[in-house]
Amino acid sequence: MEGDFIKINEWMLPLSWLYGLGVRLRNMLFELGILKSRSFDIPVISVGNITVGGSGKTPHVEYLIRLLKNNCKVAVLSRGYKRKSKGYVLAGEGTRMEDIGDEPFQMKTKFPDIHVAVDKNRCHGIDALTSGETTKDTDVVLLDDAFQHRYVRPGVNILLVDYHRLIIYDKLLPAGRLREPQSGKARADIVVITKCPKDLKPMEYRVIIKAMDLFPYQQLYFTSFEYENLRSMSGDGERPLDSISDRDNILLLTGIASPKQMVYDLKEYSKNITQLAFPDHHRFTRKDVERINTAFAGMPSPKIIITTEKDYARLAGTEGLSDNVRSNLYTLPIRVKFMLGQEEEFNNKIIGYVQKNSKNSILVKTKDDHKSANGDNTRNRPGTISFRNN
Repeated sequence: MEGDFIKINEWMLPLSWLYGLGVRLRNMLFELGILKSRSFDIPVISVGNITVGGSGKTPHVEYLIRLLKNNCKVAVLSRGYKRKSKGYVLAGEGTRMEDIGDEPFQMKTKFPDIHVAVDKNRCHGIDALTSGETTKDTDVVLLDDAFQHRYVRPGVNILLVDYHRLIIYDKLLPAGRLREPQSGKARADIVVITKCPKDLKPMEYRVIIKAMDLFPYQQLYFTSFEYENLRSMSGDGERPLDSISDRDNILLLTGIASPKQMVYDLKEYSKNITQLAFPDHHRFTRKDVERINTAFAGMPSPKIIITTEKDYARLAGTEGLSDNVRSNLYTLPIRVKFMLGQEEEFNNKIIGYVQKNSKNSILVKTKDDHKSANGDNTRNRPGTISFRNN
């Protein structure tokens, strides 16, 4: 059920109150204009959350990349969490994962024709992308994990909420996992409930819609994950997920914030799952490699190791993995699937915003056709998505 992964440390609630005081003060300074938010004359779409980790940001950013990349030049700007470099770094051929972080590295590897950059200062990063000699053709910037980075005022602010950790049931850090009070959801133009079970009942949709209590200008969507074919680390091709049966023993190797949904989904194919879980964005050490080798060697055959694309980005350059591990290690790519037939509506909102605010002559040329086809009314505020006056 919704919110079933939430655990509240009640004894830490006084600390959460103090933390919340600081967050509310910061937000108030932005609302009063003491701290400044900056708009840009290029479409900027932010994807983020108000919880710590695990809401599915990367798959949703990749969904936007696929939606837009054939008609405009897409750039992704991330903080580059746990990277070893500093300042602005533009990913290019030969860029190491350590220089940009695992998620940006994953996206650049999957979509080599887009621009991928990292910068803790998102305003500076957008300026660098739009003025750089090799990146000034950027038509739209996707901000990865930037809901709290309020120095940028995005044209579209997308808030992701994990179905299993609904913010309405959670508490502020450190008692819960909220980065800011749930009232912060009011800044979102679009709210997406992610990681929904595929068999979600109509009554459950209605309960969540009512509980989220969004404003009329906000759009609410529901998404689930679809798994693609398993991809071999050894380069031997792909393997259909349904080729796994209860005869197979799975070593599930993860370094993500919330692997529980993945475990639940894989149990549809085999109940024989051994978990080897590391913290989110974990850098695998020699000791970790030995642990992986030992765990897999001790499992009965037939057996397979399954990991995420993000973990593979960190594992690929790791030395010491046994030949047995490498030959049986597979990544499990995921894609976002919209529920309730909402995909076309979401796509039209995003494409319409980019067309309306783009300087790309090809996109501008088709803007009127798109508008008449979708009947989409637009806001008067330049560079901002047209929801609040709809």
